[in-house]
Amino acid sequence: MDPTTVCCPNLACSARGHIGQGNIGIHAQKDRRFICPQCRTTFSATKGTVFYRRRTAAETVALVVTLLAHGCPVHAMVAALGFDERTVADWWARSGRQGQAVQEHLVEQPGDLGQVQADEIRVKKQGGIGWMALAMMVKTRLWLGGEVSEQRDRPLIRRLIERVRRGAARRPLLVCPDGLVSSIRAMRETLRDPVHTGTGGRPRLRRWRHVLIAQVVKRSERRRVVDTERRLVDGTPARVETLRRRSHGDGVINTAYIEVRSVGRKRTEVLGQTIQPNAGSRSFHEGASPSLQVQE
Repeated sequence: MDPTTVCCPNLACSARGHIGQGNIGIHAQKDRRFICPQCRTTFSATKGTVFYRRRTAAETVALVVTLLAHGCPVHAMVAALGFDERTVADWWARSGRQGQAVQEHLVEQPGDLGQVQADEIRVKKQGGIGWMALAMMVKTRLWLGGEVSEQRDRPLIRRLIERVRRGAARRPLLVCPDGLVSSIRAMRETLRDPVHTGTGGRPRLRRWRHVLIAQVVKRSERRRVVDTERRLVDGTPARVETLRRRSHGDGVINTAYIEVRSVGRKRTEVLGQTIQPNAGSRSFHEGASPSLQVQE
């Protein structure tokens, strides 16, 4: 137990959020509980984690969730480890919600993204196919989030760009989508702010300044890319090149297609097992991956 790595969970405590400042002590080593001297609140070492109030060992829960995330069926877990199916499903859902909270706390905070690449990948699932859209910050290779849908359309792209919006500060931003026709309109519609004038009615929406869009259109034959065309949609060539070099160095305008194939393909089999036909709309954070959303 290390009290320097935790903070007081009491919302009314003046020391809430202070980490490593000597304001947390150990209340009970055996019961693994901390104490905040400021408000005299005691709390478990697992407070705020997937393991909070779980009787099963944390190592076992972590093992089950890891196997689920890599495609192991729930019924196989039940047969092998002897847990109730509802218990396994609850661990899975709790881990997904925890991943969602981490995503919102760490990733979806305004920052200078520089260049963002976005692309969609075709996904096989039970009863048909779907589309997985992902966005990545080029400079750090940080996945900003993703969306999954049965249709490769503008609503899918808008949900993806909304995630990018939550993590983007009002700084110069270069967005590089693929050749989907509706992606440009989706970005222009999403990256806007309301202009409040004090009058009644719906406020006018104004597009973000300093947003540059460079589109990469691929032409394929027999499922192989044979030609790539790069189009400058919004912005000047000089500004686009400046942002690209600042975040990417040498090279050309591209999408995250190669990265999506190399990393995202590892999750497509899990995705196909997770998405059931006619499953309706639900959060994929409660499934196998902490950064995707399913809306069918």
